[in-house]
Amino acid sequence: MNRDATKIQLDESEMPTHWYNVVADLPAPPPPPLHPGTHEPIGPEALAPLFPMALIEQEVSAERYIEIPQAVRDVYALWRPSPLYRARRLEQLLDTPARIYFKYEGVSPAGSHKPNTAVPQAYYNAMEGVKRLTTETGAGQWGSALAFATAQYGLECEVWQVAASFSQKPYRASMMRTWGATVHSSPSELTEAGRAILAATPDSPGSLGIAISEAVEMAVQREDTKYALGSVLNHVLLHQTIIGEEALLQLAKVDEQPDLIVGCTGGGSNFAGLFFPFLREKLAGRMDPHILAVEPAACPSLTKGEYRYDFGDVAGMTPLMKMHTLGHDFVPDPIHAGGLRYHGMSPLISHMYELGLFEAEAIDQTTSFEAGVTFARTQGIVPAPEPTVAIAAAIREAKACKESGEEKVILTALCGHGHFDMAAYDAYFAGELTDYDYPAEKVAEAMARVPVIGG
Repeated sequence: MNRDATKIQLDESEMPTHWYNVVADLPAPPPPPLHPGTHEPIGPEALAPLFPMALIEQEVSAERYIEIPQAVRDVYALWRPSPLYRARRLEQLLDTPARIYFKYEGVSPAGSHKPNTAVPQAYYNAMEGVKRLTTETGAGQWGSALAFATAQYGLECEVWQVAASFSQKPYRASMMRTWGATVHSSPSELTEAGRAILAATPDSPGSLGIAISEAVEMAVQREDTKYALGSVLNHVLLHQTIIGEEALLQLAKVDEQPDLIVGCTGGGSNFAGLFFPFLREKLAGRMDPHILAVEPAACPSLTKGEYRYDFGDVAGMTPLMKMHTLGHDFVPDPIHAGGLRYHGMSPLISHMYELGLFEAEAIDQTTSFEAGVTFARTQGIVPAPEPTVAIAAAIREAKACKESGEEKVILTALCGHGHFDMAAYDAYFAGELTDYDYPAEKVAEAMARVPVIGG
């Protein structure tokens, strides 16, 4: 292959056999999770009610590489290795000397990057005799992925979907049900956490923090049930690194290295999956990409949140994790990028941000959808709303290259297609999308209810 290639593909035999654990190469270890009551560091045993031991071991591991089980690779082979494309028609439209590459994860059965972790999570649970998994989902991509994965291993799956997305994207729930999952709008009347929210706010649009509370509450009530999370935690980010490992191999085929890596961030899994392997190469001095996280202005956990210990859910049932947070009871505006509406950023991503290993910015949703439409009309793929924030940044950077004449290589991850998000595109075309910058005073209000640790 050469640099003129438009689609850069790997053979199945070239699929990576190991996930990469970035913790092994960080200049400082991330802060530990704390017990929600005592505020003391917790050990692996504290996570046992929620996760199988194999995933707990991965969560706390400092091993650089963890082997992908063959049974997981066999399911991965349904869609992996995923293609890397050069966005030639987008480059031509922008008249830019930049070369834009995107790693396309929409080829998975669920249409997003989420099965990269859903499959191993279902596998490890099944191997330990778990019969049922509960989870939350925002836009529905994670719920779809877990429903697909549990179907591969004969597990039951129960999903709480954020109410705003549940009503906006009904066919996501239909997809989950097709794979055998049970789906509830969150907040629901099925849990104490849900009932409390509805009593206070009957028309609550929901949030991922609320949905997590409901899923966790139901998981701990039965011995045959565990909880699965689609982002935020270390083992989830670990599983996603197959994206970046493949992208490294694909770019090597055309003798390229990225000057800029740009990814969308909600909880952090897609961004981590793309850039962690490249960061390894950067820390080793083998390349030097600039790394940029892009989040929606309506849910700006990195750019406006505070870095401190907070709960991962609204009800305060999870361990306290040090992360960039808007406050655990933050309820975001119901923007259409539902997967980017979590109150906190992954603790590991947050720690790396504090170490200065990447930069972050926020972009409004009308700018993002404009970029998504431009991408669709040039490259043919309708992106999910979530990656449009990264596409917008990539387009801006490519335009800047036109001004400067710099031949920059830009890499991004198109983490999913938008086939179930057309109502959002209709709202954009109708001029009904509004830009919303989350007010600093609301952040301060929510942060006032965050636990004070060590003082």
